[in-house]
Amino acid sequence: MSTSSHWGTYRVEVSADGRDVLAAHPEGPDAAPAIGNVADGHRHRSRVTRPSVRRAWLEHGPGKDSSRGDTPFVEVDWDTALGLVAGELERVRSTFGNQAIFGGSYGWGSAGRLHHAQSQLHRFLNRIGGYTRSVNDYSRGASMVLLPHLIGARGTLDLRHKPVSWADIAAHTDLLVSFGGVRRSNTWVVPGGHARHVGSDFARAVGRTTEVVALSAQRDDAFTDLGAEWVGVMPATDTAVMLALVHVLVVDGLADDEFLARYTVGADEVRQYVLGSVDGVAKTPEWAERISRTPAAVIRSLARRMAAGRTLVNVVYSLQRGERGEQAVFAALTLAAFLGQIGLPGGGFAHGFGSMGDYGVGVAGPPLPTFPQGRNPVSDFIPCARISDLLLNPGTEIPYNGGVVRLPETRLAYWAGGNPFHHHQDLRRLRRALSTLDTFVVHETHWTPTARHADVVLPVASTLERDDLAAGAGDSRLRASPRAVPPRGEAREEFWIYTELAARLGADFAEGLDSSQWLERIYSTWRAAPGSPPAPSFAEFWRDGGVDLPQIPYQDTVFSSFREDPVSHPLETPSGRIELFSATVAGFDLPDFAGHAQWREPSQWWGSTLAAEFDLHLLCNQPSHRLHSQLDMGAASQSTKVAGREAVRLNPSDAAARGLTDGDVALVRSAQGTLLAGVVVSDALLPGVAQMHTGAWYDPSAPSVADCVNGNVNVLTRDVATSTLTQATSGAHVLVAVTRYDGPVPPVRAYEPPVFEGQETGEPLSPR
Repeated sequence: MSTSSHWGTYRVEVSADGRDVLAAHPEGPDAAPAIGNVADGHRHRSRVTRPSVRRAWLEHGPGKDSSRGDTPFVEVDWDTALGLVAGELERVRSTFGNQAIFGGSYGWGSAGRLHHAQSQLHRFLNRIGGYTRSVNDYSRGASMVLLPHLIGARGTLDLRHKPVSWADIAAHTDLLVSFGGVRRSNTWVVPGGHARHVGSDFARAVGRTTEVVALSAQRDDAFTDLGAEWVGVMPATDTAVMLALVHVLVVDGLADDEFLARYTVGADEVRQYVLGSVDGVAKTPEWAERISRTPAAVIRSLARRMAAGRTLVNVVYSLQRGERGEQAVFAALTLAAFLGQIGLPGGGFAHGFGSMGDYGVGVAGPPLPTFPQGRNPVSDFIPCARISDLLLNPGTEIPYNGGVVRLPETRLAYWAGGNPFHHHQDLRRLRRALSTLDTFVVHETHWTPTARHADVVLPVASTLERDDLAAGAGDSRLRASPRAVPPRGEAREEFWIYTELAARLGADFAEGLDSSQWLERIYSTWRAAPGSPPAPSFAEFWRDGGVDLPQIPYQDTVFSSFREDPVSHPLETPSGRIELFSATVAGFDLPDFAGHAQWREPSQWWGSTLAAEFDLHLLCNQPSHRLHSQLDMGAASQSTKVAGREAVRLNPSDAAARGLTDGDVALVRSAQGTLLAGVVVSDALLPGVAQMHTGAWYDPSAPSVADCVNGNVNVLTRDVATSTLTQATSGAHVLVAVTRYDGPVPPVRAYEPPVFEGQETGEPLSPR
C-alpha cells in the first residue's frame, strides 16, 4: 500500500498478519533515500511502547533535577499516566499561570494535515488556557526577522512561496550565482511531502540552459546535474565576497543606477561603504580575498559576468545560520539590486534554492486542509532558538527586533513532534536548562534523546499507524494516507491523548468527534472553501486514494508587479521600495547591526584568535539520508556512518597533518564540547574546513571519552544568537580541533531504550 511522509509518497510491504512493516519502497526515481529508514524504525527496539515515568520524578514529585537523562523509568498504565500529566498541568496553571507552560513541538514531527504534532499540541494548550510559545524557526530565523524590514512582510512571504521558479531560470537566466551551493539532498524533503519529487528534473533542465556558479567551501555542494562551476569561499566570509562584487559593479560603472534610484532607498549609503568613505577600507576584491581566500581575480571576473546577462543571485538558508548570518542575506539582496534585475523573469534575488524541495516549483497551489489550533490567550513568546535562555534566565529581558522580550518563569515544558537535541546548540547547556524544569512531558514514537530527558513519556502512533491526509505547498495531489499497521504496543494517537487530558482538565479538545470524523471535517471544510479546486466527496476521495491539485504556474512572481509599477504596487516597507539602508533598523541603535549590509568580523572564523587552538572550521550540514534526526537507527542513515558513528570529512592536507586516514576514529573538540567521529578524507573541501552532518542521536554514555560518542555536532556548536536583531540560531558552523583517537572505542548506545525499574512483579510502581 502507499503512504506519505515529508520524503514523499512511498509503498510499504506489510507482514501477512498485518502487524509489521517489512520494507518501504520509494515511488519515483528521484525519491529520497531516507525512505529506506522506515522499516527499521517501525520495528526497532527503541520504540516507546508503554507510558513511562522517570522514577525520580514519580517518587519525589516535580522539581529541578540535574539527573534528567541519567535515571531509570517506570512503565505505568494509561490511566495513571494521564492522571499524572493532567494533575501537573493543573498545578502549574493554577499556581503559576499558563505562561509557565512552554509549548514545544518545534520540528518536522508529522507530514499529516490532521495528525500534525505542532497543531495538535498547540490546540490542546490553547483549550486549557494557553502557553508560552516560540516564534520563527531554526531554518531561516534570521531572515524571517530581517527581510520584512527590507522588502516588507508580503514580499518576504512571496519570496518563500512565489520566487523566481526553476522553469524561469531554465528559460530566462544566463547565470545563476548561488552562495552556499544548491544541494540535491535538501530538495528530497518538503514540509508535508510531495506526491513526486521534481527538483532533480528541474535541475537537469537548468543544467542544460544556464551557467551556474556555486560559491561554497565544498565543491560537491551542488546538484551534479547543474554542472556548476565551483568557487571556493571560506565559511562565514560570503558577505565580504558579496560586498566586493558590489564594489566592482560601482567602480566599473556596471551598477544599474536607474533601477537603484527608482526601486530602492539607501544605495548611496552602500556606495559610500563599499568605496571606503565610511571606515577608510575599500571593499575591493583584494580586501575580500584576504578574508575569504577567494582569489580577487575570480571575484572581479564574476562581477563582470553577472552584469553581462540575466543573473539570479541565490543565497541558501544555511548562510544565515551563523554569527552575523543576517549580513549574508542583506548583502545578497544588495548585490542583486545593484545588478538591477530584481523583478525580471529569471533574474534578481532568491533565498531558498537548494534549501527546500518545494522552493521554486512554480506553483503556489490552493490552500490545504488544516486542523484549527484556536487562539492562544497568553502573549508571552521567545524566538525559538532561545529555549535554553528561557529556562536558565527567567525574568530577564533580551533584545529582539528593535524591542525587548521578557523571559517568563517556566515550570513545565510539553514537547511533541520535535527533538531539541537535534535542533538546538550546546547540548551541555541545554541539559542544564532542562534540569531547571519542574516537569518535562514528551510525546514520542522512539526513545530519542529528548524522550530520555523527559519526566513523562507518552507513546504515540507513527505516521504508518494512523489515517491522515498528506500534501505539501505546490503539490500535485492531496493524498489519502491510510493506516498501514496497528500502533505498536500501547501507543495511541495524539488526538486521543489530548482528548482524554482535556476532559480531565474540564476542556473540550475534540468537539464530540473522533479522529476519523475530524479527518472528514477538515477535508469537507477545505473542499467547500473559496479557492479550493473541484473535489469529490470524502468517501470518494478516500476510495480513490486522493485528488489531483491544479498545477497552474503563478503569474505574479515576487517583485514582478513592483517592477512593473512601484507606485501602484509598493512594497510594505516605510518607503514602499527595497530598503538597502533601513532607517528603521538603524534607529534600533543596536551594537551589532547597522542600517545597511556590512562585513562584521565574527568571533569564530579562520582569521580569529580562537583559530590558533581550534584550527578547522566545521560546517554542520543537513543530512542526506535522514530528515534531521528522524530514524537515525535506520538502514539508510546507518549506511552513511563510519566506524559505527557519524562521519567527519577532512581535506587530504588536513587529514595528513593529523595522521588520519579513511575509517579512523577522531576526537573532535570545540570550546563547548567533544565528540567521536569516523574519518572520511575528501578533496571536495577547502583546506582548513571540516564537515559533518547534523542529526546523529546524542549519546553521552561514555563521558570520560567524549560528550557524545555517536557524533552529534550540537555538543560542539555554540548557543549564541546571530545578532541582537533576530536572536536566531548560529549553529551552522563552529571552530574545532580534530585529533586521532587511539583509545578503546566505546560502543554506541544511542539507540538502546532506557533502563526500566519496578517491573520485577509485572506491576508498575504506584505513583506518588
